[in-house]
Amino acid sequence: MKSTQKISADAVYYNGNIYTMETGTPTVSAIATKGQYILAAGSNEDVKQYIGSKTETVDLKGGCVIPGLIEGHTHLIKFGEVSMQIDCFWKSKEEIFSQIRQKVQTLQPGEWIQSDFGWNNEVWEDKSYPSKEELDAAAPDNPVSLGRCDGHMLWLNSKALEAAGITKDTPDPQGGEILRRADGELLGCVSDNACKLVVDKIPPLSEKQMEEALLCAQAESFRLGFTSVMAMNVVTSHINCMKKLYEEDRLQLRISGALGSLPGESEDLSWRSWYRTGPAAGLYNKRLNIRAVKYFADGSFGSQSAALYDDYTDRPGYRGKLNHTDDELYRLVKEAHDHGFQVITHAIGDKANRQVIDTYERVLQENWNPDHRFRIEHFQLVTDEDVDRVKELGILPGMQAIHAPRSAPMAERRIGMERAKRSYASGMPWKKGIKVIGGSDSPSSPANPFWGIYAAVTRKDQDGKPEGGWFPENCITREAALRSYTEWAAYGQFEEALKGTIERGKLADFVVLDRDIMNCPEDEIKEIQVQKTVVGGKVVYQDK
Repeated sequence: MKSTQKISADAVYYNGNIYTMETGTPTVSAIATKGQYILAAGSNEDVKQYIGSKTETVDLKGGCVIPGLIEGHTHLIKFGEVSMQIDCFWKSKEEIFSQIRQKVQTLQPGEWIQSDFGWNNEVWEDKSYPSKEELDAAAPDNPVSLGRCDGHMLWLNSKALEAAGITKDTPDPQGGEILRRADGELLGCVSDNACKLVVDKIPPLSEKQMEEALLCAQAESFRLGFTSVMAMNVVTSHINCMKKLYEEDRLQLRISGALGSLPGESEDLSWRSWYRTGPAAGLYNKRLNIRAVKYFADGSFGSQSAALYDDYTDRPGYRGKLNHTDDELYRLVKEAHDHGFQVITHAIGDKANRQVIDTYERVLQENWNPDHRFRIEHFQLVTDEDVDRVKELGILPGMQAIHAPRSAPMAERRIGMERAKRSYASGMPWKKGIKVIGGSDSPSSPANPFWGIYAAVTRKDQDGKPEGGWFPENCITREAALRSYTEWAAYGQFEEALKGTIERGKLADFVVLDRDIMNCPEDEIKEIQVQKTVVGGKVVYQDK
């Protein structure tokens, strides 16, 4: 392959099985890159004209290539931070207690022991919520705060409750619950907005720790084939850290940030300074966007804090809680929209989803923008009517297919079979022609996109369970699942002109896989490994 063509590519990848996700040319065999853009995509013959004396040539040997994957929903700093904490992720109680006892040996009395995400009572023999006394036995002199895997509940020991000033007489805040035993005494768990009482007392990450967390998250993202992420709930300290690392050329991951605090985080409102300056896009050579705001309408099924119209099946008389009154949520959405920001709202329960749809409709009727791209994250328990309204209003559902099979037994117990069959149901909006944005909600679930795609296609988890899939009528096709992590995720960030497909003029972000994602046996999708990740024409990850 030689050429005397005047325009020379920096690199040419040829002999590939390249899925462009571009409508007119779904597959090509070669890509040429120049700078951080795609110079050409086509046949080997089409692209060879761009090979010059200094062009790097890479023989793909028939390997599968897809656009750079876009993580549509991650908590990026937390994704990296959990690697520095107690590892509670789906661990047994004894494994957790063992780590705590070891950690105590390295600390002075009064120093905190922490894990933001991880424990899951659904994998324990006793599936009830845990108690403070269990943690007291492992760490009597150190406050302990352990986050549930969904990020909506904290398990605390007596020292942590004392540090937070929580007693049996402390009232539940709006959108939160302090769990109590039947006699009114504290159990040792708090959910959603009640978590703020605790988190305010925990020392924040140092600048060095935050940098370490962010770089750790970047490395893992590249290993998984992500070239871009939608980072939910970023605050000023996060953005300052990102900017510093971009300026030092240590951060290459493309980040679209959604402003706002997590339910359990201290109320840092410094991000509202962005309302004075307005959205920002394409910073640091098209690597950083700050153009969205993220809110929470309710909690989760696992923490029994999702807002429902009818009782929890396993907790008669209780229906969860909305985090905001209708007027409060309206004011928040209107404020963000009036300042030009995309609005993204977490909604799990049917009552919360309806509240968000009603609020979006009210705000848009007052100040219509045909390209608002408002999003509902999770869109978890919904009706056909809700889906129809979302389509009519142009709302985008961000759904994490990986949650469905992993949460199946819990969901059936919490809300019963009739409601469960229309929960986590990516197929409901997809069948009506709505773009569905994929993602994992990491670190509340594993970030592996191929587990997510597999779950979307089969309704099974990474272990291939349950057999036959969980309510398989809610499956979507392989093409749709891949688009949810590429083209549709790019659309959800207002960046479909830059990424999401492989075509001339777009960013040279792509991934080489170890097998054909579109044609390998269905159960092999979850086994796919990334061989190479390219961002802006540069290789940022290479499998050994």
